[in-house]
Amino acid sequence: MGFMDIKDRLAGTGYVADDDLAMALHLALQLGKPLLLEGPAGVGKTEIAKALAEMQAARLIRLQCYEGLDAASAIYEWNYQRQLLAIKASEGGEGAEKRLFSEDYLLKRPLLEAITQSEPPVLLIDEIDRADEEFEAYLLEVLAEFQISVPELGTIAATARPVVILTSNGTRDLSDALRRRCLYTYVDYPSRAAELAILDHRGPDLEPRLAEQIVHVVQAIRREDLEKKPGIAEMLDWASAIAGMGVSDLTEDPALLRASMVCLLKTARDKDAMSTEILQRIAGKAA
Repeated sequence: MGFMDIKDRLAGTGYVADDDLAMALHLALQLGKPLLLEGPAGVGKTEIAKALAEMQAARLIRLQCYEGLDAASAIYEWNYQRQLLAIKASEGGEGAEKRLFSEDYLLKRPLLEAITQSEPPVLLIDEIDRADEEFEAYLLEVLAEFQISVPELGTIAATARPVVILTSNGTRDLSDALRRRCLYTYVDYPSRAAELAILDHRGPDLEPRLAEQIVHVVQAIRREDLEKKPGIAEMLDWASAIAGMGVSDLTEDPALLRASMVCLLKTARDKDAMSTEILQRIAGKAA
């Protein structure tokens, strides 16, 4: 399957990918390497993993990263409550300890869950830049060998090698060791043509002129000095709101246009920065 086939199949799921992204996914699948997707928040990095899982008819397993994430939350932990109940039930009978540290009492978290599937899943390690460097070290064994060491059980190797997608918003530098284990591509905000295609695939049914206006306004707003630039999801929300209000032309009602910015602008500073006059000027250029 070539990269253009991947591009077409992703489009079938509603995801519009450019050539660079389609090639990166093609090579990740071909080489069995993790793929690191870096770029600003809101450009659809997480959606790539979801679309890939749908395209592959594979299970999606997601690990959402955050500050303080540790092995117990990401890899495995023991079900202590069940172990205590088993101890009481057995009253310390022969072989109790061995039974307590068997897979029956193991709680699989996303990383261990991903390597113990009978069919290859898509493993999404989302916003890896939110986790700390210590957690990155936990990942290295999984990404290098696709195996996990459990002291009480030994090494558990992958039964089916997962397709691994990592995402990063670039809030901190990732380690060289992690980057070496991954293929890499940068995902930016879509071009005008790509965003129109996304709106056509996933948005409400709009007249072509109104769709052009919506994409023009969103892309112009992104070029402003904002704290939180609107992403693709916000664009789709705004398009649905515009369609629901029966608007046919963004220049018709400046007050309504300004009020609808609740879908796009998510901080007080950004709302203040985008005055009615600025929005009128932007919308006027799209007319």
